Amino acid sequence: MKRIAPAAERNTAPILEVLGRFVPEAGLLLEVASGTGQHAVAFARAFAGLTVQPTEPQAAGRESIEAHRVEAGLENLLPPLDLDVTHSEWPVARADVLVAINMIHISPWAATQALMAGAGRVLPPGGVLYLYGPYLVDGEPTTESNRTFDASLRMRDPRWGIRDLQVVTDEAAGHGLERVDVVPMPANNFSVVFRRR
Repeated sequence: MKRIAPAAERNTAPILEVLGRFVPEAGLLLEVASGTGQHAVAFARAFAGLTVQPTEPQAAGRESIEAHRVEAGLENLLPPLDLDVTHSEWPVARADVLVAINMIHISPWAATQALMAGAGRVLPPGGVLYLYGPYLVDGEPTTESNRTFDASLRMRDPRWGIRDLQVVTDEAAGHGLERVDVVPMPANNFSVVFRRR
């Protein structure tokens, strides 16, 4: 069943604006935790030279992604794959761009560590890792609403929560990824861009 996330409708244009500065003209864009599939369709439309591979560990999510994909009818948008970032074997061995939107705060820290390790494996030198979501800066939420959001995440699951930008950057560095840009985004989010060294 096709699902629609209002947040995805709102943040797609700002994400495309930033991501468009960093993606190559051709290659594979691998999206992890694709959710509803709305962003994957937008990427395939906006970056016609790229092949877009959505992934989602939840079966219901993959059904939604496939429904969006069929409706869009885009040749450069592949069927969704089952990818759990914490598994050491990913179904995609190489990608030029790796995208994770609103993932790392709604998952255990081990998922972020696994995402960085996976990016280190699948991205070639110069390959891009793009993250989108809220972050702590110097250990503090950037707004009161993010403080409340962080508390609500931790109530739902103590392993979840908004991550500190520097801690995420340090984790990425351990896997050969250099932070190249941080862009403030609407709704107190950030785009964080890394390149594989």
